[in-house]
Amino acid sequence: MAPRKFVLLTLGAMVAGIAACRKDQALSPDTLPGAGSGSPVVLNLDSVPYAKLSDYHFFEGSMADMRPVQGVLPYTVITPSFGDYASKFRFVWMPAGRQARYVADHKALDFPDGTVLMKSPYYPHVLPENRRRLLDTRLMIKKDGAWIFAEYVWNAEQTEAFLNMNGVNVPLTWADDAGQAHEEVFHIPSLGECQACHMDHDQRTPIGAKPQNLNTTANYAEGPMDQLAKWVAQGYLESGYPAHIETVAKWDDPAEPADRRVRAYLDMNCAHCHYDGGFCSYRPMRFAWHETTNPVNLGICVPPQDPFTPGVNYIVHAGNANRSMLYYRLSSTDEAVRMPLLERTVRHEEAIALVRDWINAMPDTCQ
Repeated sequence: MAPRKFVLLTLGAMVAGIAACRKDQALSPDTLPGAGSGSPVVLNLDSVPYAKLSDYHFFEGSMADMRPVQGVLPYTVITPSFGDYASKFRFVWMPAGRQARYVADHKALDFPDGTVLMKSPYYPHVLPENRRRLLDTRLMIKKDGAWIFAEYVWNAEQTEAFLNMNGVNVPLTWADDAGQAHEEVFHIPSLGECQACHMDHDQRTPIGAKPQNLNTTANYAEGPMDQLAKWVAQGYLESGYPAHIETVAKWDDPAEPADRRVRAYLDMNCAHCHYDGGFCSYRPMRFAWHETTNPVNLGICVPPQDPFTPGVNYIVHAGNANRSMLYYRLSSTDEAVRMPLLERTVRHEEAIALVRDWINAMPDTCQ
């Protein structure tokens, strides 16, 4: 992980470079028609990002209820990223007559221009009202063959979300399923922070929308259905993708072996930085699902490149979590130490316990 000073300087430089996203030229001055006839979604590539989330007409009724209009398809991922225990709504929309294309199990689908991917973090029980609260809605919009970002911050009344790319801290108190209250300062990412996570070499890219993480059964109004088959039926995905897809594990499924659960968690939370072309590509770890069958890519018995802390002598010290840099950084909330650096500010206790037990169960081969 990069030292804090380096990270902050890099993110600052990114903001200037990314600002040009809003000046891209559109393919057409006309509003793109929605998938299927009658979709009320409004998307003019000359004008996006709009000033307000409601300008897109993605939802019907009270917008905070997140009831998608025709053509806006909810989707799920098998293993989601962790964001301070917030839950997330996810949706996809594409213009009529355009489809995504399969590239590889571990690669994001090749989406057509006009595609919008949406993610809305929320807490179900925010105190003192004990009501659901949406924090922000994040859009990735495909325009001229490249992705642009649009970050919409919800007002306290939950009636509207406004474009804000500067990064926002939202203090709140939320209750978990057991009724335990948690003080939180939820961080909504800035444009530079979006860029840091969503880079593949010099191109912006989605993280979750990969066949390996979409290949599951999802629940729809008409009943459960294979998610990729649903995308085909919706007209959002070309048919003919492979019958067998190397699919990630569900990280919190106790029926799965611990190593598959850990690999899935690292793939979704860490691999977008720790791979060739990622923000932390200069580090030796390679956390993508298709690369972690090799224990070296997980850092097992691999010394860290830089001096770290006394007694922590391997990225993963087989048999000893307390001497493992991976465990140390996942356990930390110090901005200069923690991993992942972005998206979380609190400890993910269940994931930390999983990684600890996985490491401690290994035979000590790092001698």
